[in-house]
Amino acid sequence: MWKTCNWITAATLLAIATPWISHAADPAVAPAGQPPVPLERRYLAPPVRVTEGMTKAGEGYFAADAGRICYQAVPPGGPPFYQIFVQDFTAAAPGPAVPRRVSPGRGRTTCSWFSPDGSRLLFASSHLDPDVDATEAAARAQAEEDARTGRRRRYQWDFDPWMDLFTARLDGSDLVQLTKEKGYDAECSFSPDGSRILFVSDRGGDPDIYVMDAGGGNVRRLTDTPGYDGGPFFSPDGRWIAYRTDRVEKDLLQIHVMKSDGTGDVAVTAGNGVRWAPYWHPTRPWLVWTGADHGDPAVRPNYDLWIARYDDADGTFRTGRPLRITDHEGADVLPAFSPDGTLLMWTASRDDAAAGRAASSQLWVSRVDLDAIDRDLEPPATAARRETTP
Repeated sequence: MWKTCNWITAATLLAIATPWISHAADPAVAPAGQPPVPLERRYLAPPVRVTEGMTKAGEGYFAADAGRICYQAVPPGGPPFYQIFVQDFTAAAPGPAVPRRVSPGRGRTTCSWFSPDGSRLLFASSHLDPDVDATEAAARAQAEEDARTGRRRRYQWDFDPWMDLFTARLDGSDLVQLTKEKGYDAECSFSPDGSRILFVSDRGGDPDIYVMDAGGGNVRRLTDTPGYDGGPFFSPDGRWIAYRTDRVEKDLLQIHVMKSDGTGDVAVTAGNGVRWAPYWHPTRPWLVWTGADHGDPAVRPNYDLWIARYDDADGTFRTGRPLRITDHEGADVLPAFSPDGTLLMWTASRDDAAAGRAASSQLWVSRVDLDAIDRDLEPPATAARRETTP
């Protein structure tokens, strides 16, 4: 039976004084008698959908030249699990393009990432599961039963023990297996110079963050605190790693940052909510993530995108108060900046009424108003100021 991580739970307030505890951000102030301006319009151009023809799609990332994107998607009538795709991308005029599958087409796949030179794609796959036929049949049967009964299941992520890391050329050829340890190996990304790979594994009995050479050798464990640690990314200069963890309260994910050798861990967020999917801005000292308040168990949390300014000049990582940059009624998750930092891509469940489509999880892209965000972001806090933050 697969272990699962359920990130939609309510819990009591975490008693952590130093990281920022999120505060709801109000829409822009409007003249008396007029409705407030949505936050999204302050910081982002109208988002454009860039995936189509898929039952659902998400977790997209840019190639280093921004000429392609990679993502996971479930094609209609195909396998019941996500597969990995790439497609061409035009930064000047974002829009849908023809997707090309890179993963083998069987089992679960997730967490794709371009090599820095753009020639290969890194991803996790369970296609070597000896019972893959039964695994897929069970998933199809469950989906059919849910469709028949109208049941909407709470999101959960399966820690498939057959998940391993692979690289392949962008046409899916020359598939190379990088990990072969028993257990879940996934949530992977290259270092900026392409020499190392971050990934998550439960080979030690607990999902922790590991690093290895790009060829799969010299594996080193970076975290060993009880609880889930995952979704790691190197900072643009390779000095830091941002990730998510529920080590304080099960399922209540928070953002942490540590040095690239696993030392100097800092909790960036805390509080009665779930914050996950951190991602670095490539040219500015900003960290963006997904967050939602879980303070009222009677209210369904709505996930939005938040961003904070950081400073690490003296070797200590500090952040300012986070700024909320989306406020759509649907979920906005898994943000990723373009290589030049001018575009933001994320996964969203939004109505697409103009095209006659119902809301579904898809990839969207927006041009970022860098000046507006820079104006409204607070500077990183001192330790003394953090302790007095309500």
